[in-house]
Amino acid sequence: MSGIDFNTKVVEMKGITKKFGDFTANDNIDLTIHKGEVHALLGENGAGKTTLMNQLYGLYRPTSGEIYINGRKVDVSNANVAIQNGIGMVHQHFMLVKPFTVTENIILGKEITRFGGVLDMKKASEKIRELSEKYGLHVDPNSRIQDITVGMEQRVEILKTLYRGADILILDEPTAVLTPQEIHDLIRIIRNLTGEGKSVIIITHKLQEIKAAADYCTIIRRGKHIDTVDVSRVDENELAAKMVGREVSFKVEKDDREGGSSILEIDNLVVKDNRGIKKVNGFSLNVKKGEILGLAGVDGNGQSELIEAITGLRKTESGTVRINNMDITSKTPRDVIQSKISTIPEDRQKHGLVMNFNVAENMILENYSKNPFSKNGILNFNAIKKYANDLIAKFDVRPDDPYHKAGSLSGGNQQKVIIAREVSNDPDVLIAAQPTRGLDVGAIEFVHKSLVDQRNRGKAVLLVSLELDEIMNVSDRIAVIYEGKVAGVIDAKGADENEIGLMMAGGK
Repeated sequence: MSGIDFNTKVVEMKGITKKFGDFTANDNIDLTIHKGEVHALLGENGAGKTTLMNQLYGLYRPTSGEIYINGRKVDVSNANVAIQNGIGMVHQHFMLVKPFTVTENIILGKEITRFGGVLDMKKASEKIRELSEKYGLHVDPNSRIQDITVGMEQRVEILKTLYRGADILILDEPTAVLTPQEIHDLIRIIRNLTGEGKSVIIITHKLQEIKAAADYCTIIRRGKHIDTVDVSRVDENELAAKMVGREVSFKVEKDDREGGSSILEIDNLVVKDNRGIKKVNGFSLNVKKGEILGLAGVDGNGQSELIEAITGLRKTESGTVRINNMDITSKTPRDVIQSKISTIPEDRQKHGLVMNFNVAENMILENYSKNPFSKNGILNFNAIKKYANDLIAKFDVRPDDPYHKAGSLSGGNQQKVIIAREVSNDPDVLIAAQPTRGLDVGAIEFVHKSLVDQRNRGKAVLLVSLELDEIMNVSDRIAVIYEGKVAGVIDAKGADENEIGLMMAGGK
């Protein structure tokens, strides 16, 4: 915090109100950012954080209110105006051209040319390398986007804003898809940026990262400004209570119980990835009735291919998958659903929702042909609306409009729609892949209770998560996947984090 220049206000947003029809996303919000400051915007999913920043970046125009940049009132009518005033934004879903190189992506629309309009790629690469080293980003300008990690893609997005002269960076949910090591690296990069006089605004709902990275935090709840706090003077419990308006339990309450007979049985499964490499290689595991089995592992050890194989999205090379003694190996996704397996997929936009469909349509995606949603091929819209409204209320989806487009929901509310649909299908097996990715603490608490409720009702729950805390907190048993195989299975009660970490790294 010592690097903040409190005499220099780089951003002032005064009385910002944004309405979409009758829905008020932001209600008379004030926000001030100083030079050299890391300022977190904290709020539940759908609280209005991204909407507020989209107005600062010129993607939306305020219904009312004023924006000042470096002390001057600015009409931020579009993103070009924001960029010209030194504002850059890294969106939650990266906007990079996969086959292009890092350099080609960064200079797109702001190319460096020689005489005659010829692209000077050498000079562009040198400039990007200089920026990369200056801020500790360590990005290879010549790498192709399709060949680098998600964490490196984010660094490219940050470089893109710096290349365009940004002094104020907005990072929207920057750690949502990062590994713990990448999160540590990102915090280091943010500190490098503020050390050079940049200001950083982080949109988030991750309390640990706010404590680790931010100087000040503004809390927004249901579109309203609740408080702005000095992060060093509050703890995570206080931040959580301000965010959701009540005390939040970080501990999952569940009774001790023994699992019953095996419902899901995976035996010696072998699955290849898109390049023909064996990512699941002799994987065997049983999930029992009335238990949550957590699958821990470093990302890229076959988790995605395993889930896709079980749910019929990827062909298996050998081995079997059985549910209730019925072989469902390489069955179609519809056959898998009808065999009483429900799935919360790890990529909600690719495999969980039809983004152009509304909430009600997404709620009945797997059951539209059944009574009462249709009869003789004719949809019953009244029954669909009633069903959707019931689930919207039960799972607190916002806004509470069954005809709202799924693609227009916040990421967390998209996840709630999926969870509502899958849990309500009354499965025998629930596969939950990264079920709390992108969710706030209140929603995480709700999801965990939903998983425990399924377990208490005698269902088998396979929880696949990169969050070791989540695995240890929610599971009854923990399996570790390493290089496509089960490295070990242990009882979650009394499990040791170091022991699990060792197995995740290939140790015994």
